[in-house]
Amino acid sequence: MTQENVKTALSKVMYPGFTKDIVTFGFVNNINVNGTAVSLTVDITSSAPEVAAQIKDEATAELKAMGATEININIAAPKMPRESSSRGKNIAPQVKNFLMVSSGKGGVGKSTTSVNIAIALAMQGKKVGLLDADIYGPNIPRMLGVESLKPEINGNKVLPIKAYGIEMMSMGSLMEEGQSLIWRGAMIMKAIEQFLRDILWSELDVLVIDMPPGTGDAQLTLAQSVPVTAGLTVTTPQMVSLDDSRRSLDMFKKLNIPIAGIIENMSGFIAPDTGVEYDIFGKGTTQPMADEFSTTIVAEIPIEPAVRAGGDEGKPIVYVLPTSETAKRYMAAAEKVWAMIEKVNADGGVDNQAIQPNTPPGVSACSTAAAPKVEPKESSESCGTGCGCH
Repeated sequence: MTQENVKTALSKVMYPGFTKDIVTFGFVNNINVNGTAVSLTVDITSSAPEVAAQIKDEATAELKAMGATEININIAAPKMPRESSSRGKNIAPQVKNFLMVSSGKGGVGKSTTSVNIAIALAMQGKKVGLLDADIYGPNIPRMLGVESLKPEINGNKVLPIKAYGIEMMSMGSLMEEGQSLIWRGAMIMKAIEQFLRDILWSELDVLVIDMPPGTGDAQLTLAQSVPVTAGLTVTTPQMVSLDDSRRSLDMFKKLNIPIAGIIENMSGFIAPDTGVEYDIFGKGTTQPMADEFSTTIVAEIPIEPAVRAGGDEGKPIVYVLPTSETAKRYMAAAEKVWAMIEKVNADGGVDNQAIQPNTPPGVSACSTAAAPKVEPKESSESCGTGCGCH
């Protein structure tokens, strides 16, 4: 018996809930073989006892089948997730924590980040949902390879679509491909509320929410519907992107959302032939912004062809190529983000009732969002507030 024989045997043990084995995930460590005695450690990412028990039972069976007589398997599991201690309005009470992924502008890789962070958290043992709240540009279904699937209806609720160990819902899963939505802000706000209230989410440790670009109706509606545990900002190193990212971080402060950190996307380019990383968009430009808002850069994600291919083909890199440099950085970022969520809960959580949206002079509050003050006029449309903005 050799270490390679042991790895071959354990490659038949699938990680519960996934289609990859514990060896491919890199969870098997410290293999020691002495005759027919085998000892090893499995560093699993789930805190659920049933996951540890299943892996241990299946691994033991495979090792016995190859002739091992003395087997010592140490399952190293993380601590159980902390219960949310947040307060205030929550129209999705079965969700313990909410992570808002935002950006000041489009095209910076926010959806790619949301997908890979969500799957990374699931691979680390969390029960994860992913809400594609980018109503006008819903790309998440394609990135998960489920663009052709339509959700099932259960009574008056909609069942989320499952892929890569997470639950997902998107406007892209409810409308025909290529169809445009020409909606006013009030309809966007209603859609966000329905995604939270009318989707039959499981008991989730965290719901990752991919927001539309900017700092408008969708962001405010979300923050006033559920206590958002933490916010993650996605940017690129260029100053044009950083200018808008500052607005995103400022929004978190004004909406009473703790900042989990910054993802610097397109941070360098990894040449596929040599593996050398080049800083084609500059280096060190994001750190001053992080210092300004007393937060950290949780990951610098390089441009890697496999990321683009994975997004187009519905094969997220963190799952399909877990040993790649980009996947490792996403996994590390997910750990840091979760540590921040745990800290927020340890400090007493958040309270969305404390939100005081800023209303500039000459502007009135409309549907709890800032809107230009206009004279009432006849219209077939109404946002239902009687404010006369339609």
